[in-house]
Amino acid sequence: MANTVNLEEFAASAGRELEPSDWMRIEQQRIDEFAHATEDFQFIHVDPDRAARTPFRGTIAHGFLTLSLVSHLNQQTMILPEGLLMAINYGSDKVRYLQPVRVGDRVRTRQTILQVSPRKPGQWLLKRSVQVEIEGQRKAALNAEILTMYVIS
Repeated sequence: MANTVNLEEFAASAGRELEPSDWMRIEQQRIDEFAHATEDFQFIHVDPDRAARTPFRGTIAHGFLTLSLVSHLNQQTMILPEGLLMAINYGSDKVRYLQPVRVGDRVRTRQTILQVSPRKPGQWLLKRSVQVEIEGQRKAALNAEILTMYVIS
């Protein structure tokens, strides 16, 4: 659950590792819906019979689907400054897809705050290291640095 803190604590949060998010199961329906939204119908994602004959032995989530879930999963345990008006996705650095997420896998995020930087008055840029973990796997599905702009009153 997101935690609201005063601005002083928020500004001093670099180096803080946050609790992991809840687990989320990746089902074929979510993958199919993502394929429709992005027009990415590569068989490895949407054709279970054909994908079963690959080294993956079944369909896998799009890498960008896995990345897109980071916002939802991260917000569950994020710290937020008091007076928050909005949080804006500001970008991603060093995104790496390390292993596929298979249908039926459960994923969660683990995040560490790397940097908190004041920008214009009322704006703070937060940089986080994020891993998308797969339940039961030692190797993460994805590593990224995520940037979020927080606008406070």
